[in-house]
Amino acid sequence: MTQSVADHLLRRLSQWGVTKVFGYPGDGINGLVAQMGRLPDGPRFVQSRHEEMSAFEAVGYAKFSGEPGVCLATGGPGAIHLLNGLYDAKLDRVPVVAVVGQADRTAMGGSYQQEVDLHSLFKDVAAYLATVTVPEQLPNVLDRAVRTAVGRSAPVVVIVPGDVQELDYSPPEHAFKHVPSSAPDPLSEESRTLPPVAALDRAAEVVDAGERVALLIGQGARGAAEEVLELAEATGAGIAKALLGKDVLPDDLPHVTGSIGLLGTRPSWELMRDCDTLVIIGSNMPYSQFLPPFGRRAVQIDADPGSIGMRYPTEVNLVGDAKATLRALLERLDPAQGLAEPRRRWRETVEEGVAHWWEVLDAQARVPADPVNPMLVVHELSLRVPDDAVVTADSGSVTNWYARLLRMRPGMRGSLSGTLATMGCAVPYAIGAKFAAPDRPAVALVGDGAMQMNGLMELLTARRYHELWDDPRLVVCVLHNNDLNQVTWELRAMGGSPKTPFSQDLPELSYAAFAEQAGLVGITVDRPEDVGPAWDRALSADRPALIDVRCDADVPPIPPQVDREQLVDTVKALLSGDPDRRGVIARGLAAKAQEFLPRRD
Repeated sequence: MTQSVADHLLRRLSQWGVTKVFGYPGDGINGLVAQMGRLPDGPRFVQSRHEEMSAFEAVGYAKFSGEPGVCLATGGPGAIHLLNGLYDAKLDRVPVVAVVGQADRTAMGGSYQQEVDLHSLFKDVAAYLATVTVPEQLPNVLDRAVRTAVGRSAPVVVIVPGDVQELDYSPPEHAFKHVPSSAPDPLSEESRTLPPVAALDRAAEVVDAGERVALLIGQGARGAAEEVLELAEATGAGIAKALLGKDVLPDDLPHVTGSIGLLGTRPSWELMRDCDTLVIIGSNMPYSQFLPPFGRRAVQIDADPGSIGMRYPTEVNLVGDAKATLRALLERLDPAQGLAEPRRRWRETVEEGVAHWWEVLDAQARVPADPVNPMLVVHELSLRVPDDAVVTADSGSVTNWYARLLRMRPGMRGSLSGTLATMGCAVPYAIGAKFAAPDRPAVALVGDGAMQMNGLMELLTARRYHELWDDPRLVVCVLHNNDLNQVTWELRAMGGSPKTPFSQDLPELSYAAFAEQAGLVGITVDRPEDVGPAWDRALSADRPALIDVRCDADVPPIPPQVDREQLVDTVKALLSGDPDRRGVIARGLAAKAQEFLPRRD
């Protein structure tokens, strides 16, 4: 029996271990979609409401499964819609394989309907990009794409014209200008690359000499959590986390200072300010102003040589797998240095700062607001989120509260669009997470701007597939303030401009009512005392749920350290007729005061 190209492609994906394909149908991929219907043991087609959501779901799936995500779209507009999600994968270094249709070969070059120059479209975003024009190309192109996606943690694109999908498949021959391929092999993003011995020795000398050591970890340290903790114990170091590394270590460790950067914590800022030695592990956090003043001794560990030495003038750069490199570094540290008195005092200082900061956040979350303080929403989630939960956060002011107030516990996972910082990713990320780990609850923290942008429609996707999940819980929490709040604050603090309602105000909508109409649980919250019970109800629901919380837009996301220029610009904006200046001043002063009020012993 003959086999079509579409059939062989799907079976090849199955050999690679692919079980889900996130997509939206269109005539450019009719051959593939039709074959999926005839292949009961092939990958499951997960239909989103929009191709951009398919790409985001593939990113979420990859982030939380450790396997490549696969998305499928027709050519022309469908391919164009994939771009934002694929750039998200590129910038956060996530393996995603996009399979894209194209006009039939006989029509290509003829300005045919929906014909787009896909190579020009995808050439910047894709680590590997190829068009299959004859059946014999397929195994090599597809296999190389998957291996590249995994090996480089990047998106790749395979283009298959519509008529090629329908052709009979024939393998490459042992012949001139035919390119064979080997069988799919087990996928792994792990590398055991080690730096040169001399570099490891120099790094050990730098670390041994430090009395106030700080570690900064990112997502590249995820497989090396045990080694990170051993290094911290050996040196008395405090540990700050880049946003993409927020779930690498739990926040219940007394020397973990939390997130770093504009959205970070005061203990992380103090850790960087006061350390004499910095070790960066698997992080490409771009905001160098939040790293130590130049001149401190520093070592960086990263598997990607292109990320080495980019953010801080490091003294020793170690290109290698974080786990293996840290293990080799630990073996070279001088045990006589240990926790000498200066290091013990440093660790005690770090732990005191962390303990005080959690008390400050607790007090800030309880500052009265009109009607609900958004900090309270994430604070109450932290008190009751399941230990095995997956939490996603959107881009916007909600990112601040996720970064600072969500206390990661052992076993929890979390992520967001860390580098592209695109709006609209949290709900599709959570759906991707549910397909990656159907036995774990998922929570998506979303602003109302992102929810209106594309989150509403993906509630229908959650409703459609939730019965496939062993644990049906997917909770979407909308911070409802009718304001594009993060941009409003950026206008004030960075542009010296008052809020511009014509660009910032959002149309009113009951998100809970929309969820109920979609067949989900809808919960409305407009009083602080109802926030905790709302989380309890949503987290015990038998199907996906949405919490619609009326939040105060005037609660400021105050950075860990406000520089003079930001302060001047904010005051200038408020004095220039900002319509919310009274609430901003009152909430800002009340929140900042919590840092200086005495706390319980």
